[in-house]
Amino acid sequence: MFVGTGSDVGKSVINAGFCRIFYQDGYSPAPFKAQNMSLNSFVTPDGLEIGRAQAVQAEACKIDCSVEMNPILLKPTNYLSSQVVLNGKPIGNKTASEYFLETDREMLFQEAISAFKRLDNRYNPIVIEGAGSISEINLWDKDITNMKVALETGAATYLVADIDRGGVFASVFGSISLLPEEQKSLIKGIIINKFRGDIKLFEEGKKMLEELVGKPVVGIIPYFRDIFIEQEDSVVIEQKSGNLHKAKINIVVVLLKHMSNFTDFDLLEQLPEVNLLYSCNPDTIMKADIIIIPGSKNSISDLLYLRERGIADTIIKAHNRGIPVYGICGGFQIMGNEIQDPCHVEGEIDSVAGLGILPVTTILSKEKKTEQCQFRFLDRKELCRGYEIHMGETTSELDSPLCVIEESDDGYFLNPKTWGTYIHGIFDNTSVVEYILRQVNYDGKVMVDFQKFKDENYDKLARLIRNSVDMDYIYNTLQND
Repeated sequence: MFVGTGSDVGKSVINAGFCRIFYQDGYSPAPFKAQNMSLNSFVTPDGLEIGRAQAVQAEACKIDCSVEMNPILLKPTNYLSSQVVLNGKPIGNKTASEYFLETDREMLFQEAISAFKRLDNRYNPIVIEGAGSISEINLWDKDITNMKVALETGAATYLVADIDRGGVFASVFGSISLLPEEQKSLIKGIIINKFRGDIKLFEEGKKMLEELVGKPVVGIIPYFRDIFIEQEDSVVIEQKSGNLHKAKINIVVVLLKHMSNFTDFDLLEQLPEVNLLYSCNPDTIMKADIIIIPGSKNSISDLLYLRERGIADTIIKAHNRGIPVYGICGGFQIMGNEIQDPCHVEGEIDSVAGLGILPVTTILSKEKKTEQCQFRFLDRKELCRGYEIHMGETTSELDSPLCVIEESDDGYFLNPKTWGTYIHGIFDNTSVVEYILRQVNYDGKVMVDFQKFKDENYDKLARLIRNSVDMDYIYNTLQND
């Protein structure tokens, strides 16, 4: 199990790396995280919803993801409340106080452990990820995802610390010192992550830290930018705001307050001819070559936000000037004439006028559609892949679908520069990417095999971790357990 001194210390990526290492070494690993909080989710082959990180980790294991890998998922709808997804299906919205103070914590924990046991019967080893910091002492009695899981499973547990943010001695010492003795004994070692510079210069620091906490530092992993692993935490978006690039095709993803599934644009980001950036700056959006409105966990709130910031008018003006505008899921809804919420799924507002770019109307509902799909884009013969996660239905009096999914239609096609879809992952398909780039006079071929590219990077990550961590020690603690 990998736990952290705080959020965003790199647990998810390290977990993925170890998943690939164990697979390479002939084992049958699987990831597990009891409770996740993220707007970046994925759909299992049987139509259940889990956090994206566990889907990525399953991919590193070369297995299909399953709901057992992340039985509890919290999807924030605003700053104070989240949709609670249990065993892949939503069970309602809860405020933070309702979730922590009023839900049956023991019931949720037992659901998580039941899921772990089902995984444990099929795979070995299970690579567990904690959440945030292990030393939030005010939440210990409500813990269902950190050291309580370690105790229940008897996992050999490693504390991950981010040295790049500073204060690594205090964060490691404090995290371990605050633990009760029975939990301290589960911590088998420390992994220092995101180290910049010459690792030899930290040799003395390593010894001092080991003496301070009485635990070995089993690895120091260098900071890297040349390995691509799909991220789950939207914190990484802050690093992708970027600037317009004169020599490239500038694709601007409109930065929504409740943006979901930003991994929809990972392939675009890998193309040398593309400069992909996220922005809520009207000037930047107006100067884009292509504008994409992404998914949203709260389309109505984000639509009002776009209006308040003047971004809505900017998108409409850009569209009228002939700049391509595309919408995915919530972005598709936002591009329409109206979003209706008769069941108050997203809040107290009954309906709101959309951008009016597409002649469609959305009616939100309590039923959530979650499924993987194969589809054909426009009139193309190639079979593409993606997935759907949305609540509600979008319709039009005009018959102009963008995609065909088996016998049903998806999205709305206004013209080559203007369309919307419910399909996440649509831009993981090279034929779709080539199509939108042709609208801005690029007639080259997209040569990236995205699945192969991701697989090669799991191997690069595994190699980096092998070279940075005492794997003999890791395996020894697993055998002893």
